[in-house]
Amino acid sequence: MIDKKSLGGKRIAIFGLGTSGVAASLALKGYGAHVLAWDDNEDSRAQAQKSGVMLSDLYSSNWETIDALVLAPGVPLHHPEPHPIVKRAQTAGCEVIGDIEILGRIEESSTFIGITGTNGKSTTTALIGHILQSSKYRVETGGNLGRPALAMDSLDSLGKEGCYVLEMSSYQIDLTPTLNFDVAILLNITPDHLERHGGMDGYCAAKAAIFGNQNERCTAIVGIDSEPSYAILKSLQDQAQSREIQRIIPISGSISVPGGIYAQDGMLIDDTESKQSSVMDLRTLQTLRGEHNWQNVAAAYACAHVLDVDRDQIVERIKYYPGLVHRQEVVEIIDGVLFVNDSKATNPDATARALASYDNIYWIAGGQPKEGGFDPLLPYLDNVHHAYLIGDGAKQLHDTIGPRVPCTLSGTIDSATAVAYRQAMADGDVDPVVLLSPACASFDQFKNFEERGNHFKNSVSALHSENYENRSAS
Repeated sequence: MIDKKSLGGKRIAIFGLGTSGVAASLALKGYGAHVLAWDDNEDSRAQAQKSGVMLSDLYSSNWETIDALVLAPGVPLHHPEPHPIVKRAQTAGCEVIGDIEILGRIEESSTFIGITGTNGKSTTTALIGHILQSSKYRVETGGNLGRPALAMDSLDSLGKEGCYVLEMSSYQIDLTPTLNFDVAILLNITPDHLERHGGMDGYCAAKAAIFGNQNERCTAIVGIDSEPSYAILKSLQDQAQSREIQRIIPISGSISVPGGIYAQDGMLIDDTESKQSSVMDLRTLQTLRGEHNWQNVAAAYACAHVLDVDRDQIVERIKYYPGLVHRQEVVEIIDGVLFVNDSKATNPDATARALASYDNIYWIAGGQPKEGGFDPLLPYLDNVHHAYLIGDGAKQLHDTIGPRVPCTLSGTIDSATAVAYRQAMADGDVDPVVLLSPACASFDQFKNFEERGNHFKNSVSALHSENYENRSAS
């Protein structure tokens, strides 16, 4: 097994040259490894070369001489079938790992925090990083959010004071077979990426694996607000009765949890010492609205509490958390109409959380649909005044919600934004919200959810400019 001491001279294949693959190639070369890097996409190879990565065709390489394969998380490892490069590595007996696994082996004396879940993991990761910035730790935040793992490692070890706060997708967990998270967090599980895990059971198993290497010195923080994550909590608790394993803290954004940390009537409660201590009023947090975000706060508070950060300091940092772009991001208020960019909501469960957070909603939704349909949205439509549907999923979405909500097939974000604003103004509701929360992937019309969100913000800016010019002319 490769580790920091043995990296020099090792032959390491890297397949997938996106941002994380390029960062891994350059970092491992800096450690003295002989890197063989490749990508199926010609443009990706060209960009990697411009960044200083030397290419080597892994399809024609002698795999008997390669020590490990560092795989990009987007490349199939198991389902629907392993990528041909993965098969070559497995046949040759090479371990197949990810860049985060490498980071864990290089920085073995640092503290590692892993955050996973279908929804909320980016917000929770960023919030924990924000809280810990004012603590005793030297903090780096990344993984599936922000900088790739090996871009965070500058060859200068963070050491014992170091703390890596890492958002972990199910794909990345699959590629961290030995990493032991000092604090591992599972927020929730709802159907997503099922084709990559062979169904819901495989997806749940991939998420649960974040706890797989923990020992009695570690902490597992588990959300109980979804049935699959609650089942994983019960499994961990059953194991704890038969052997000494990690500390387990249940969390919730909506119901009381004996011995855990939870939100109740808008208050954050710490019951880890069986005292039901009130921590803070969550209803005052403008960048963390809704019960789903209250669960994120509970997870972040629990993590910081375990790491011995002062309670008052935790509360102060939570109060001033600025929020993430594309996650219920407040864009602008025009004539009393609030515009919110929730482009990161790429599945119905994420959008349902946004719909539950506002009143008087003029909702822009649609894009490339995922498996499972849109039924999870149905209980959350009471506050929607009108829906403006875009992209490939517009008709399917209309068929699901049309009997409950007036719908317009807008086609594009530009059209939807303008019409939604005019309708909100005409209706005269109190505090209307034009909410982009697509419940779909972005790939039918945009490169990614970031591009989609930025397009929405540009549409809002165009409205603002148009209104200003009209007022000036009058």
